[in-house]
Amino acid sequence: MKQFPLVTAHTGCMGHPDHSLASFRAALAIGADVYEDDIRVTRDGGLVLAHDDEVALAEGRTGRLSDMTLAELDEQSVEDRLPLASVLRWIKETGKTMNLDIKSAACLEPLAEMLTRMEMADQAFFSGCEYPVALEADRRARQFRKLLNVNIDSFLTSPYAEAVDRACDEGRAARCFGLNVPYQLIRPEFMDAAKRAGLAVFVWTVSDPSEMRRMAGMGVDSITTRDVAALLAVKAETLNKEGRSYVDE
Repeated sequence: MKQFPLVTAHTGCMGHPDHSLASFRAALAIGADVYEDDIRVTRDGGLVLAHDDEVALAEGRTGRLSDMTLAELDEQSVEDRLPLASVLRWIKETGKTMNLDIKSAACLEPLAEMLTRMEMADQAFFSGCEYPVALEADRRARQFRKLLNVNIDSFLTSPYAEAVDRACDEGRAARCFGLNVPYQLIRPEFMDAAKRAGLAVFVWTVSDPSEMRRMAGMGVDSITTRDVAALLAVKAETLNKEGRSYVDE
């Protein structure tokens, strides 16, 4: 019997602000398996939860995380920054898993150092890795698991089967454990090819319960959503069907 996909909470879940303590707490409280957040690095190697390099500063100014030290960011930013180390400690204590969506390759070494120091190789993995970054991660942080972000452009410009083959070939070449895919690209032939290549399939970011059901039925390994409650309702509904075709994890 198949397992229901991992329930991955996208940052900003359940209507809370992105990169916030409220979002993280909501994900844990409601029962997500994995928490995803975006990671960037300051000039001096400080790791912060942020999607964009540009940040709002006091007096209407803006700055770039990559140009600032962590101390300068703490002093000048108009937003409270949730320390990644604190989030990882909570992840470790609860036994959950962290999906670290790296937004620049400069994150790799400080992330590897932090995860090694915290002994969290089994409770965290990298995503956000397009092929060149995945290759760099394989060189600089091989001990940590990573997902390959598939090349979306290849699906727009090449025959579907060729784009699928490219994704699987790149995933294996970079020693990724799986593929990170917009759910709209998933077809049965994608799932078949990934299975043959020994690659897990993680899909993002699903809001519609009917699409959640479709992705679960296709056999993906993880569904990322901001509406964790809706996905958990789909999971309960699926597991309670007569003649259960899924098992709980």
